[in-house]
Amino acid sequence: MHRSFRFLIMALFCGISLTAGFVLAGAPAKPNILLIVADDLGWADVGYHGANIETPAIDRLAQEGVQLDQYYVHPECTPTRVSLLTGRYPSRFGPHPRAASNLRALDPGTLTLASLLKSMGYTTYVTGKWHLGSRPEWGPNHFGFDESYGSLAGAVDPWTHQYRPGPYARSWHRNEKLLDEQGNATELVAKQAVAWIRQKRAPWFIYVPFQAVHIPIDAPDEYKRRYADREFYDDPVKNESKKRFAAFVTQMDAKIGQMIAALEETGQRANTLIVFFSDNGGLWAGKNPYVGNVPDSPVISSNRPLRGQKAQLYEGGIRVVALAHWPGRLTARKATAPMHATDWMPTLARLAGYAPTTDPKWDGHDVWPLLTGQVAMAEPRTIYIPHRKSNSALRHGDWKLITHRRGKHELYNLAKDPYEKKNLAEKMPDRVEALKKILKTVRRDDVDRLPNDLRGHTP
Repeated sequence: MHRSFRFLIMALFCGISLTAGFVLAGAPAKPNILLIVADDLGWADVGYHGANIETPAIDRLAQEGVQLDQYYVHPECTPTRVSLLTGRYPSRFGPHPRAASNLRALDPGTLTLASLLKSMGYTTYVTGKWHLGSRPEWGPNHFGFDESYGSLAGAVDPWTHQYRPGPYARSWHRNEKLLDEQGNATELVAKQAVAWIRQKRAPWFIYVPFQAVHIPIDAPDEYKRRYADREFYDDPVKNESKKRFAAFVTQMDAKIGQMIAALEETGQRANTLIVFFSDNGGLWAGKNPYVGNVPDSPVISSNRPLRGQKAQLYEGGIRVVALAHWPGRLTARKATAPMHATDWMPTLARLAGYAPTTDPKWDGHDVWPLLTGQVAMAEPRTIYIPHRKSNSALRHGDWKLITHRRGKHELYNLAKDPYEKKNLAEKMPDRVEALKKILKTVRRDDVDRLPNDLRGHTP
């Protein structure tokens, strides 16, 4: 079917479903949107997943909201952020956004969640980690954000606010102008979010991509004291590392609690949708390559019982803690249908009343009916997770295919084997070939060449 005709049919269907959705769910147009993204938070690092770490604010949101039990991202930070802000897989923009990168990830003029919402009358603000282009001219204000604050590059030292040694070390900025500032990064990022909430510039979209809880792992003493008498490991070095990480998680949770309190105190809670998730799975351990004095962390996160960790295509790297909360609009429940970071673009477009006039080429789905419970389980869908040069994962229904650079394949039935213990690739070659054909089709819109203007820049 020709793309333009297919888009016309899709637009007509979306128009019908949009009207029906608002009538059935009673969702008002243009809610405030608070989108919070943790960095490297593991599946088992929150209280409601059984962690021995204090996360009361996140737990409250999970208990009162919709837990997204099969929510997928990419195994590293940059590609997840591309998917979130564009509704498209990162490989649609070139080879570089398939992994963490300091290059400009998006083409100039790309429709982003911020620019879309801005066109619908929203004020737009980002405070935290950008990592979609580490030079000021590649920053958030060029992609739809009215104002921006935080780090242009990836995670930074919580005290020096510096990235790794090199051309992008100095990364802290306000509206793409580099600055030096005293204070703890997590405290500063949250302070800005709370201030914007209190200004009540409704309707508003506030994007809070924390640098927490990425390496370097550290938090102010008030959070460390909560774990002073806690024993996670007999080994004192491992125990200190885990306590430092637990304090970091609890600090981030406390800042989320402050945002919720600001919403309640200003009377905006009832008309604010909160979305929270991690950009990828947790990291088991790691050294500190950033500019600062925070020690290495031989023990960090946990993704149990999921297999794998950050930078891997197993579930522990790509299936993450996620939830949506909107009092009076979303009832407490667990949504088990597979979802992906690309889904927020079409879903939030619906809530803002946005109707595209041309095919936006979104890879994501409008999951509002799944969030509200109008639909318990959607039709089996395909989720594509490109990673680095030629590695990728494809979930199609209950089946998951992992491809590797040297031609090796792994096949898992996630309904029967959610922890990926039995590789069925050799026993089921026909299934592998069928999924490879689907993967080939999904890859047709991938871009394999670096944009000309980015060549020669330090990645």
